[in-house]
Amino acid sequence: MDFSPITFDDYKRLKPWFGRQPYELCEYSPYSILAWQNEDYRPLAHENGDTLVIKAEFNDGKHSPHLLLPISERKVCSPIELQDLALDVGVDHYSFVPESYIHQFGKRQVAACFHIREQVGHADYIYLTKDLAELKGNKYSKKRNLINQFERKYVNTGREVLFPIAPDDIADCLSFLEKWCAANDCEQDHVDDLACEKQAVINTLENLNASEANGLLLRIDGDVCAFGIGARLTENMGVLHFQKAFSDVKGLYQYFDKQCMTHLFNGYPYINKENDMEKPGLMKAKKSYHPVKILKSYQLTVR
Repeated sequence: MDFSPITFDDYKRLKPWFGRQPYELCEYSPYSILAWQNEDYRPLAHENGDTLVIKAEFNDGKHSPHLLLPISERKVCSPIELQDLALDVGVDHYSFVPESYIHQFGKRQVAACFHIREQVGHADYIYLTKDLAELKGNKYSKKRNLINQFERKYVNTGREVLFPIAPDDIADCLSFLEKWCAANDCEQDHVDDLACEKQAVINTLENLNASEANGLLLRIDGDVCAFGIGARLTENMGVLHFQKAFSDVKGLYQYFDKQCMTHLFNGYPYINKENDMEKPGLMKAKKSYHPVKILKSYQLTVR
């Protein structure tokens, strides 16, 4: 089976494959597949009739190649079909297998073909879009209070403006990203999650028009202080791939998150806000928005 490297230049050709893909983990967005490539990782694809197979390869000496679940409008591959495919490709495991796949076929049937291991830190947080856009009820009272403080200081005084990210904004967004990363020590290790994410954000911003993702930015006194990038994941779910905001501006994150839900995800009942990378602060923040579901991710290794 022949695989070819894929980049954002291939987005338009690959886009139709994802029109009805059923998997709710963020890794099944074409933007996740394409954006995270760097000097140590590259995605490859094989198109075979009605099935798209994605393979990940690594040059870091720490990770072995893996597959994603095949993407097809016609069917979901059974565990035995997955096993046969992996053996044919010569890759011994699938990564980012959603918990729903195991439920669909039953743990016994999956375990007959694969060793099952949960990928801790890669569970995605799923929310009702309406909950995050409206923030109603006592459970969101602290967030509404912070938003009110931000609005009094910046919105009501005309210091804040919101825009869709346009080509002319990319340079300012990249400059903001450098400042954000400096404050969050992104460069402490070039293979660290934040360093890899930084490159993924850069890749996405530089290819925003080609990829058709939706971007929103916020300026205070003319300077970019926050931006977010979202996209379609399934027919009923959008995914917020990246969201950055200065933490020292009180209420900014809460205000901007609410705006992202309103402006980027109108029409999607659910939002996937990705995983917490096992970072305690990020885990606490995501849980504070009261997800309706935390979708676990698994690795399946061929027996």
